[in-house]
Amino acid sequence: MPDWLSIVLLGIIEGITEFLPISSTGHLLIAQRWLPRQSDLFNILIQTAAVMAVLPLFRGRILSFLTKGREPATRDYLFKVGLAFFITGVLGFFLDKSGLQLPEKPGPVGWALLIGGVLFLVVEYVVRDKKLGEDITWTIAIAVGLGQVLAAVFPGASRSGTTILAMLCLGLSRPAATEFTFLVSIPTMMAAGGVKLLKAVRHLDASAAPEHWGHLALGCVVSAIVSFIAVKWLLRFVQSHTFNGFGWYRIVLGAIILLWVGD
Repeated sequence: MPDWLSIVLLGIIEGITEFLPISSTGHLLIAQRWLPRQSDLFNILIQTAAVMAVLPLFRGRILSFLTKGREPATRDYLFKVGLAFFITGVLGFFLDKSGLQLPEKPGPVGWALLIGGVLFLVVEYVVRDKKLGEDITWTIAIAVGLGQVLAAVFPGASRSGTTILAMLCLGLSRPAATEFTFLVSIPTMMAAGGVKLLKAVRHLDASAAPEHWGHLALGCVVSAIVSFIAVKWLLRFVQSHTFNGFGWYRIVLGAIILLWVGD
């Protein structure tokens, strides 16, 4: 397979799976069976590109933070985003310093995908007849912060999947939960990506061939375009659909990893 084609495929996988509640880790595990393994710098940059690309989709909310920050409702929402981000950052820092070895084998990732899929189906069944609200409570903000850390401890759980599940359980509507999880995950992923990028640059081989930068640029462009399309689609999808489809998809993918890729 040509190098450019594998770069394009990895960019597509990253762009689709980074924000959707289906776990980018699980998909990359399968992709790595056939596609050449890329450098840490490549993986960090295409993830960063995917995150930056979706900012325009939330420009209204972001602009309100900047221009209407003194209004009680806007300030309250912003503080709750900040609280969730703070909890993730503090616990993530201690988690990183603890030296905890996260599961890298396909088995645990497959189980996390499968269990998460079952939970989506169960939660959707429980809330099917309930009137879900639009207000972000402090409890929800705390749950989102903890959910992001939980997703980091269990690769395959999915950051957005874990946090959306928590918010549905706490009575938040699907559109409100999706928007809030993205607004919290964007600064979280940018901060984490910045730390990883600094580490990667420090260990970057000075002899890296210039032609590799073309691959980096291609991967970033593809990841950014696909991420924008995927998130724009999801924001519309949740207006009138449940997450059952994602639940079934996760179950199938988890089973594939456990039965075919896993060891």
